[in-house]
Amino acid sequence: MLQAPILAALNHVLAQAAWARGRLSPFAGRRARIELPPLPTLAFTVDAEGYLRAPEKDGADDARGDADVAIALPAAAPLLALGDPEQVFKRAHISGNADFADSLGFVLRNLRWDFEEDLSRIVGDIAAHRIAGLLTGLFGWQREAAARLGQNLAEYLAEEQHTLLRPPELAAFSDEVGRLAADLARLEQRVGRLAR
Repeated sequence: MLQAPILAALNHVLAQAAWARGRLSPFAGRRARIELPPLPTLAFTVDAEGYLRAPEKDGADDARGDADVAIALPAAAPLLALGDPEQVFKRAHISGNADFADSLGFVLRNLRWDFEEDLSRIVGDIAAHRIAGLLTGLFGWQREAAARLGQNLAEYLAEEQHTLLRPPELAAFSDEVGRLAADLARLEQRVGRLAR
């Protein structure tokens, strides 16, 4: 249901980025699957020109079939993308063909929609440039506000409510657990020697 419009949007952006199509075209015929629960899986095949095509519905190349690369995004991906888009791919689980996964991941991380170019076809170059500047500033402000809100919330939960641990406290706790595990192992060895 969502696959056709998503692939159309990705192909529109790929049409503006010859470098991305060039990076994907060597993998013509390869299949990929992107999972973002609870949304349906996005499955596609790369064509010879580097565009993404819907898989064949013959049973072997559909969303449930084997893919050369599978990318499982975390459920929090939309929220992570608002704050720091790089975090989405840092937390993704990628499996399959290493070369294809590397190229596909690079393209998806660096592919950007040139909305100013599309807007200029509707309102002209000057108006599009001004609108793009305004929207870029607005989205930058929103991203900064979301990041500050997250930082303030984390600080409140750590300092005021004591429900989160600060990194130094977590490191100290981890060290203590490690020492306790080592002590327990030594105690088990002593008990084992006494039991003999």
